[in-house]
Amino acid sequence: MKIVQFPFTGTVTASYHTAGTEIVGQASNNNEKVIAVDDLLIAPVFLDKLSEAKTHYDVRSIYTSEAGHKLAKAFDQNVLRCMVLAARSSAIVTGLNGGTVATSATTLYKTSATDLAAGIFLAMQTMDEKDVSETEPRWTWVKPAQYYLLAQSVNLINKDWGGEGAYADGKIVRIAGSELVKTNNLPTADDSANVNIPTKYRADFTKVAAVVTNRFAAGTVKLLDLNIEAEYDIRRQGTLIVASYAVGHDTLRPDCAVELRTTT
Repeated sequence: MKIVQFPFTGTVTASYHTAGTEIVGQASNNNEKVIAVDDLLIAPVFLDKLSEAKTHYDVRSIYTSEAGHKLAKAFDQNVLRCMVLAARSSAIVTGLNGGTVATSATTLYKTSATDLAAGIFLAMQTMDEKDVSETEPRWTWVKPAQYYLLAQSVNLINKDWGGEGAYADGKIVRIAGSELVKTNNLPTADDSANVNIPTKYRADFTKVAAVVTNRFAAGTVKLLDLNIEAEYDIRRQGTLIVASYAVGHDTLRPDCAVELRTTT
């Protein structure tokens, strides 16, 4: 099993020096995060020789592309699971900050553009107060339903208010400096008993409305890059196509993630 170690160091304090006083170094807390590579993830497809011969188009390129797409989707889903889990995690180093979970009343983060926008502002404020670097881009990951809910809010896209987007195009660019990302891969199901994913990605995500992060919230290690192989099997009179990769993901810096969730 390949693993990668990410070192974390704590902070030190500053103080005024009194003339003649010996300067002694201070201790700083430290820790490390270890991310391991998951098992080989595959997307296999079998093409029957006769069926392929009867088609009038290149079926192999279609299935190859689809297999790669499924692996890419699994990659994004696991990264987003880790980002949400980072928001739920405690500090890695004593003295530093953990993640943040902000909860709306009932389902307002999922049903009210005003409340969801306020939640994004709160998330950005929280990250600022935890001294998360403001020079690093931040993203807000939302489902299409929440994205279009925000895009319908005239105040959020009104240029007189400093908004960015277009009501006619159904687009909204950013809120509170955080770029909005519309994705179907944000986890919103109960994966706590999902045997189809590794244990470290399992949790109940049913109340997730959005997650605000920067790039340090989760980490990825790669052992084998995306690879697509094809081989004809004479015994089965067809071609087996297998897309695969070996990567691993995990939470990294909890303070760089804020989960916006509902109570129900």
